[in-house]
Amino acid sequence: MTYLLIHEGEDREYLLAAGETLETDLGVLEVPDDPEPGQIVETHLDEPFTVRELRGPDLFNHLERTGAPMMPRDIGIVVGKTGLQSGDRVLDAGTGTGVLAAYLARMGVTVTTYERDPEFADVARENMAMAGVEDRVDVRSGDVTEAVDALAETDFDVVTLDTGDAAAVVERAPELLVPGGFLAVYSPFVEQAREAIQTARDAGLRDAETLETIQRALDVSDRGTRPSTRGVGHTGYLTFARNP
Repeated sequence: MTYLLIHEGEDREYLLAAGETLETDLGVLEVPDDPEPGQIVETHLDEPFTVRELRGPDLFNHLERTGAPMMPRDIGIVVGKTGLQSGDRVLDAGTGTGVLAAYLARMGVTVTTYERDPEFADVARENMAMAGVEDRVDVRSGDVTEAVDALAETDFDVVTLDTGDAAAVVERAPELLVPGGFLAVYSPFVEQAREAIQTARDAGLRDAETLETIQRALDVSDRGTRPSTRGVGHTGYLTFARNP
């Protein structure tokens, strides 16, 4: 099992497995075989590190990246709009770093995810092992559009897509989804979002809509509180639709 080791004074964080040893300028850090969350582990130079269990934001910050992963706020919208829950089966495409797959698997969801780049797929498998969800995430190397015929034999509760050619899968979504199942498409560009929602409607999916995700922080000071002027926090477009 992997844990987060935090040194508050030096603002350091390390992901380490139980029993693993790490050499740092603060000393040699040895993780116990079965540490408890909140336990203090000291290096041989008496520098203290606090043990924490991994949570979703820790995965986002520390998994090895092969591209820009889906932001936690986008994942939250996907979960909220589709009602994902433990026991659901998800078909995902565009694995990348695997942050979405890891988040969902830690909720008890079974994920089959496709990644075109074999090297990216290998990294994603390592990330799933680090997240402790390798038994619930099947990372497959290949193009999901070429596997749709075989995948149609499995009814998925939700299909999530983060690929440039998502529309090719959207048009087959009725064959992939259980009755009442949801489609969720992440698009970095508005043209892709438009194609996804039009294809969803043409395929007979219901309640198709596209949302732009924006998050804006508040600046809080002694003078007062106001919205931050450091950008609007746009990440992308999320298209949702439901199988009749």
